[in-house]
Amino acid sequence: MCGIAGLIHRGKSSNVGGEMTSMLQALKHRGPDSTGYAVYGDTSSGDYIMRLKAAEAEDMNKGRGITSILENRIAEVDLILAEHGAVVKSKEAITPYALRYVLSHNGDTGMMAEHIEETEGVEILSMGNGLELIKDLGDASVVSDLYGLNDFKGTHGIGHTRMATESDVDIKSAHPYWAFPYNDVSVVHNGQITNYWIMRRMMERKGHRFMSNCDSELLAVYVAHDLSNGVSLEDSLRKSIEEIDGVFTYLVATKNQLGMAKDTMAAKPLVLYESDEMIAMASEEVAIRAILPQEIDTYDPYDEEVRVWQA
Repeated sequence: MCGIAGLIHRGKSSNVGGEMTSMLQALKHRGPDSTGYAVYGDTSSGDYIMRLKAAEAEDMNKGRGITSILENRIAEVDLILAEHGAVVKSKEAITPYALRYVLSHNGDTGMMAEHIEETEGVEILSMGNGLELIKDLGDASVVSDLYGLNDFKGTHGIGHTRMATESDVDIKSAHPYWAFPYNDVSVVHNGQITNYWIMRRMMERKGHRFMSNCDSELLAVYVAHDLSNGVSLEDSLRKSIEEIDGVFTYLVATKNQLGMAKDTMAAKPLVLYESDEMIAMASEEVAIRAILPQEIDTYDPYDEEVRVWQA
């Protein structure tokens, strides 16, 4: 019974971190295990923002030895970045196990990312020009305070509150998901994909990597594959309804777009609000009213409905 939420502002920047926190906190009852954000900020610099984790949150309870393990892992990441010619402009340890890098790189970022993830215990959560993906255990207020998200300025974002039903309670299994080679795509999903393993093996044969056994990650890989091969976001979403089996509602964000898709049975809820200035959507209307307390009109998208909005 996970909760999903998303919003996009047309033509302006806003406090999307604070807005997403309010929306996700209103959905806390749908999933208290973990909370995740994919928020999109300024893309004008051309720099890459890399968010990664060097351990799981629960690993921090394993005693003093974890500190030296983390130091070694982070030092290995720094060596790999240098080896691939990346220039680190800033590096911040948000928590002992979660880091944020700003870097410039003119080479093959996909190859560099794969090399980094060969480091034991290290997972890149996102690497993009606008995307910053943050997820951790706890509700939205906990994660937002931990990562300083209440003041994040940007144009759009998506988020997820998770109730773990088929995979572990850990950061690896939390949403959203990102997938290269299309570096600014992120996905949140409510539902179940029944042909997950068939589709996953198909994507793996095409050279894509999976970092979890969560079926939602497939959607990120699927869309990233399409976008990197010139398929539009709208066409990819429509194609996914035909090729992916199950009951699902999911949201996809890119550097400048936000899209949604519902399967043929439309069993998973989504409520949508749209105005000239912004679009907001969530599993329940209470999340939209957390940021728009005035009287508003909302509607529920139909089965097989696909929508895409531009920032």
